Amino acid sequence: MKNLRLLGLLVMLASSSLFVNCTSDPIAGPDGTAGIDGTDGLDGLDGLDSTADCRSCHSVEHRAPIKADYASTVHATGSSWARGSSGSCAQCHSNEGFIDFQEMGFVSDAGKTENPITCNGCHNPIDGHRSFDFDSDGNDYALRTFAPVSLIVDESIVLDATNDSDVMGASNNCINCHQPRRSGPIADTDGKYLQTSGHWGPHHGPQSTLLAGIQGMEITGTESYPAAGTAGHKEGSSCIACHMTENGHTWEPSTASSATCTSCHDEKTEVTGYAANMEILAGQLALVEGQEIDGDDNPVFEADGTTPVMITGLVLDNEPQTGLFDIKDAEAGWNYLFLLEDKSNGVHNPDYAKALLQNSIESLQ
Repeated sequence: MKNLRLLGLLVMLASSSLFVNCTSDPIAGPDGTAGIDGTDGLDGLDGLDSTADCRSCHSVEHRAPIKADYASTVHATGSSWARGSSGSCAQCHSNEGFIDFQEMGFVSDAGKTENPITCNGCHNPIDGHRSFDFDSDGNDYALRTFAPVSLIVDESIVLDATNDSDVMGASNNCINCHQPRRSGPIADTDGKYLQTSGHWGPHHGPQSTLLAGIQGMEITGTESYPAAGTAGHKEGSSCIACHMTENGHTWEPSTASSATCTSCHDEKTEVTGYAANMEILAGQLALVEGQEIDGDDNPVFEADGTTPVMITGLVLDNEPQTGLFDIKDAEAGWNYLFLLEDKSNGVHNPDYAKALLQNSIESLQ
């Protein structure tokens, strides 16, 4: 019994002590001696603006005039994009088709659209730049391709725009589409050529092959043909140098008096005799006689079954006519359409253009 009373007393003393400790504030001691100041740190280096190079191109101020220039061109407008739904045309007549062909070597069904080429057709915003060391490597502008191009009409022929004027080969991006879609005429066993298409000719983009001095019908005549690849504009200039240095994304060629041209030669406005000879050749082709063909591309005869029904004109108003023609006439017609569709008035390769024209004229005289 005494033990229980003693235990109770101890519990009461412990509880009261706990109560006092939980409700009483501690008494602060006096302030200590002030510490010694630490040693000053080193001043930091001025930071570099790592976005300056990016912003020089990737800014509204820089891109707005480029978009305005581009919107004025046939790359962005016109009716050619209706051809983009065709599998054989989509690789150049559709933005998605061009991307497909560059990435996979063929055009998928999804790539057969009627959308014009846009910025991301020629430039690749996903993979971006090959290198960000622009000082050492140059700015590649994230172009979709720099690779040399195998021609559609003959894959054994490879064109490469790389030279001192275009060290990266950026103009190869252009060559992919600016090349012929068809080869020149080939004679049958009778020395004739059956012309069945109203779209006959090299198509609308033979610029790269005229520049290279190939793919014309090299008819024998008084003018000799320069060796392939020796044209001054092929060896010392490029698509980029002539079509973008002065007028940017309009692709209008530099004026003859600009530094782009005069850095190599005196001011020139045209290839001597080119316009006159094109007019002469056009007149000759309008008088060429051939044999009419029917809807099944068969030659048409008179009622006697042996006398050919004749037609006049192989090329009329710059449009090829269907029919059965002598091969020499067809070759001259090809050369006319080749130079007409190039649209440079012979400037891309003056010596080659002069030879094609003069020798074609002589062959028809």
